[in-house]
Amino acid sequence: MTIKSLVTAKHPTLNQTISDVTQFDKQLEQLLLDLEDTMYDVEASAICAPQIGIAQKVAIIDMEIDGLLQLINPQLLRESDEKVTDLEGSISLPGVYGEVTRSTMIVVKSNDKHGNEVEMTAYDDIARMILHMIDHFEGKLFTERVERYLDDAEMEAYFENE
Repeated sequence: MTIKSLVTAKHPTLNQTISDVTQFDKQLEQLLLDLEDTMYDVEASAICAPQIGIAQKVAIIDMEIDGLLQLINPQLLRESDEKVTDLEGSISLPGVYGEVTRSTMIVVKSNDKHGNEVEMTAYDDIARMILHMIDHFEGKLFTERVERYLDDAEMEAYFENE
């Protein structure tokens, strides 16, 4: 089990465009394991390599009962016109939450850990998390998309209603 340290929002890796993964090897498999361990340690729903200071397009999303989604070099192919505004936060910005509008359905092309190309359709929260990860790979934090920040009282009320 290898838990990595998270980098802060000012870290250069979080503010740059990340290049595609080109080597599908044991190092990539270890990175996926490290991301998984770190994600669970910080109690996140998703994590990507730039959040631990590694400039690779690799992310993991916890889809709960459906298991873990490994994303390598994800590319957005299509997205729905239907959008919804919902709460987002990031382990890169502890205590910062805001409302972000994103598509409710997306089609993404990605690679598996062996380099095979896969295409998938994602909806709602999973689509939101994938789009959030793709933003990280483009050097964008969710705060660049926030329409309204929530204060502590609003956050408390939000979680009471969940």
